[in-house]
Amino acid sequence: METEFQSRAKASSTATFAEDVNGEGYSRDDRDLIRLGKNPVLKRNFGFMSILGFSCTVLITWEGMLIVSTQSLVNGGPAGVIWGYLIVWIGTLSSFTVLSELASMAPTAGGQYHWVAMLAPDSSRRFLSYITGWITLTGWQAATASAAYLTGSLLQSIIIMLKPDYTPQPWQTMLFFWAIVGFAVFINTIASKTLVHFERLILILHILGFFSILIPLVYLAPHGDTSLFTTFVNEGGWPTRGLSFMVGLPTSVFSLVGADSAVHMAEEIKNASTVVPRAILFSIGLNGALGFAMMIAYLFCLGDLQAVLESQETLGYPFLFVFQTGTNSTPGAAVMGLIVVVLGLCCTVSVLASSSRMLWSFARDRGVPIWRTFVKLERRTSIPIYTIAFTTIVSVLLSLITLGSSVAFSNIVNLTVAGLYSSYLLSCMLLLWRRTQTQGIKPYDLHISRVGPGNLQWGPWRIPGILGVLNNAFACMYLLLLWFWSFWPPAMSVTPESMNFNVLTFGAVVLFAVAWYAIRARKVYIGPIVEVTL
Repeated sequence: METEFQSRAKASSTATFAEDVNGEGYSRDDRDLIRLGKNPVLKRNFGFMSILGFSCTVLITWEGMLIVSTQSLVNGGPAGVIWGYLIVWIGTLSSFTVLSELASMAPTAGGQYHWVAMLAPDSSRRFLSYITGWITLTGWQAATASAAYLTGSLLQSIIIMLKPDYTPQPWQTMLFFWAIVGFAVFINTIASKTLVHFERLILILHILGFFSILIPLVYLAPHGDTSLFTTFVNEGGWPTRGLSFMVGLPTSVFSLVGADSAVHMAEEIKNASTVVPRAILFSIGLNGALGFAMMIAYLFCLGDLQAVLESQETLGYPFLFVFQTGTNSTPGAAVMGLIVVVLGLCCTVSVLASSSRMLWSFARDRGVPIWRTFVKLERRTSIPIYTIAFTTIVSVLLSLITLGSSVAFSNIVNLTVAGLYSSYLLSCMLLLWRRTQTQGIKPYDLHISRVGPGNLQWGPWRIPGILGVLNNAFACMYLLLLWFWSFWPPAMSVTPESMNFNVLTFGAVVLFAVAWYAIRARKVYIGPIVEVTL
């Protein structure tokens, strides 16, 4: 189906078309895409509040801290959780400030691989862009499966809490997984017109759910003392507590990773070059504050640390044990846990949307096999129906791993952090290199001109001067540090059950991408394709 944009483009000569683009015939969003050589084909339904709800839903920081904080309690203890969270929050804010500058410069659904193609040296531009696309794509595909798995297994843990004689089976976990993915597919396809309103509603639920758990927990549970700020634990058997703290540090990352979800929805957002940066930074600030408050409350109500850690063997998620003992009510703890389940379900909806847009954009630039199919849009709603279907199939296939080993599936969760942090690191490093060059990046120009490797221009939102350079350098150091520690196992004595196979899964993805590039992709992938000639 020919879009209005394509019809108008065909009716214009090159010179007339450029004048028309600069005139009133196109919105600023369309002009921003045209400057990047892209056709505006997606419908812009998201405003600031809806995309803020979308981004907050993907992050689910206070919910995520409850789910994943156990590993930081093992390696670091209460003090490790607190100080590690603050480090990750500050580092994440710095990193996404840099990514927000890039999102303002080039607000496309491709995000990281498109930025790398713009910033990298000529000699390595195609290859680095291609690898960045694959690790970003892999990180988001893993995130979709991870969100569904964590939500489904949490629901199963609530059933265990209510019925202690219940024996969970792997196939039941898989069916919960499928049901959650099925709901996400329904909202993203059949009910796609409600997605914007759905995200606004979830932002409200996200905040109300926070108080619905925080208030009864703080009011009913016995409180510890301020020693939790100095109580470090080394249950992993590491030589020093400092090393143990660093091993547990990446745990907090999972609850703050994925703010680039707004980037991959950029071509469906009004005033994307300014709204996307605002939504990213506001969501990290809001979610970070809620996460910190919930974490402090949770740790003060923790009780016997050893009993909490041991409850993982029976319940799977120790925070349910804290809810149960703190409120002295199993039904009350179950309701509190179900709030987290509902928000995790909503998170899966948003993650599926971001994953499918990322794949669609990469297919548009011929970065994946059968790209001609993936790039097609549904006629009535202009949604990438085939990439949604592919992401769903990948998640369903990955869920089969749970039939053999939940430990093996946990490495898919770890792959989310490794993949996305790698793409963030490459983007930040190349921007730092570009902004320190003699012929750096030009100021934002409202008039249409090609934005690309030979003509880099800032967007309307950025951190200027030396402050921007310093923040960029700090973000690179933080990302490199967290990326390195994300591959470490949780204990000194490694067993097949405790081994972190993240290095294996991440390495396999990179090797596959390199092999496919050598065999086929280097012949068809040239980086972001220029669809519009000015």
